[in-house]
Amino acid sequence: MKQRILIVEDEPDLRTLVEYNLRREGYDTEAVPTARMALQAVAARRPDLVVLDLMLPDFPGTQVCRELKERRETRDIPILMLTAKGEEQDKVKGLELGADDYVVKPVGMRELALRVAAILRRGTVAAPPAAPGTAIRVDREAHQAFVLGRPVELTPLEFLLLALLLERAGRVQTRERLLEEVFEQDAESGSRTLDTHVKRLRSKLGETGSLIETVRGVGYRLRRGV
Repeated sequence: MKQRILIVEDEPDLRTLVEYNLRREGYDTEAVPTARMALQAVAARRPDLVVLDLMLPDFPGTQVCRELKERRETRDIPILMLTAKGEEQDKVKGLELGADDYVVKPVGMRELALRVAAILRRGTVAAPPAAPGTAIRVDREAHQAFVLGRPVELTPLEFLLLALLLERAGRVQTRERLLEEVFEQDAESGSRTLDTHVKRLRSKLGETGSLIETVRGVGYRLRRGV
């Protein structure tokens, strides 16, 4: 079955171009011009990924992202933000809201297709078993994480990051390695992306978030817990 992508873009020419190129890559697509139509489309038929413009005519794409991430039934849908707002604080805000990637216009259609494929690929990666002696566990088949026996909702990127740290619990993972294996980005372009996701992951892990340790100048390590 084809993977389904919802494109939310108010600029007609760009909306048509993005939809055409993603269809050519083999995806089932739907394109809408407003935030309200985006939420309606998600409710009517769940997509595998949302390509979301931030500057929409009715209300901001950030609000769409927030609403999707607050709802249990939609919070695990990956979101790729596509926007003309390229300042670092805008990117960090988007990632903190739960976006899986943030692409600044203008962007080549080939790059966009590759980023879409990378996000969807991350969502299907099987997680390794939980490391012995930790308070955190992941269920690879259900794509679910548990903290002290309680389920925790994570985005595909957060899940993959946690799974990798679990697999290598007690060992320091360099920033470069995490960026390459989880985010498929280099250290120069993805540094803030990694920090934002680690911060968000720690918050979701609650009292066990402190198990993710920062090793200054090197990277991160998951300390073995209870």
